[in-house]
Amino acid sequence: MGTSGWQLAERVAGEAGIRILEPDALEGAGSVSRLIMETWGAQDLPRELLRAFIHAGVLLYGAEAPGGEMAGFVFGFAGFAEGLHVHSHMLAVLPPWRSRGVGLALKLAQRAGALDLGIEDVRWTFDPLIARNARFNLTRLGCVATAFHRAFYGDMQDKLNRGDRSDRFEVRWHLRSERVERTLAGEAVEPAAGEFVLEAVGDPNAPRPKETGAAPEPGARVAVPRDYFGLRQRDPSRGREWRDRTAEAFEACFAQGLVPTWCTSEPAYVFEPREDGR
Repeated sequence: MGTSGWQLAERVAGEAGIRILEPDALEGAGSVSRLIMETWGAQDLPRELLRAFIHAGVLLYGAEAPGGEMAGFVFGFAGFAEGLHVHSHMLAVLPPWRSRGVGLALKLAQRAGALDLGIEDVRWTFDPLIARNARFNLTRLGCVATAFHRAFYGDMQDKLNRGDRSDRFEVRWHLRSERVERTLAGEAVEPAAGEFVLEAVGDPNAPRPKETGAAPEPGARVAVPRDYFGLRQRDPSRGREWRDRTAEAFEACFAQGLVPTWCTSEPAYVFEPREDGR
């Protein structure tokens, strides 16, 4: 762990109050399994399978808190579709350690580990209606969302996704790109925002989506709720409305060759022309 990538990861980890480690095969699999259960509930990912993944050398890193507790983990494996890459499948941080930089430290460890293997492309999916994840992925890491998939995982039964359509953005993290290097250095430039294709109106705590009639053009914005998960729990019908209206707006933007590159504090996605075939 001596490269510049690791130096950045270890610095951020120290600022967050944790230590990055590579879990050992058996005890580490048990710790990760417990974190998965606490975050998502029962999963079809048994400890034995995690042990095999760790033994095989997948990119799995833990965040060790003082006292030895595992405060979080990130887990990815090799993928081959459209070129060799790391598919980052899971990242979780225990509630007491959230918003302290632990997730960033784990992603930076994943980046350093991938670069050590000569892999410069990391991809994953996330729910586009979870604004905090959008801001983390696009504005803090420098990813670009390159595809939108309706019902990507089908019907999910975990406690976070049960009863909701599993729409997902796929993001690509081009680890050595100028965009990522600039973002990680704290020098990201917010793109010029254009007209709303979909806006949030009404009560800020329970907004409703409103189509504006604007055509998707560079800078187009698509609003999302500030707290979709809470809104969906309080008003499932309003949650379904957001799910359907955003899906339509996302598909309209992608159809025009636009991709989400930023998420504003409102929050809203900003769509820009896709560049370099990415």
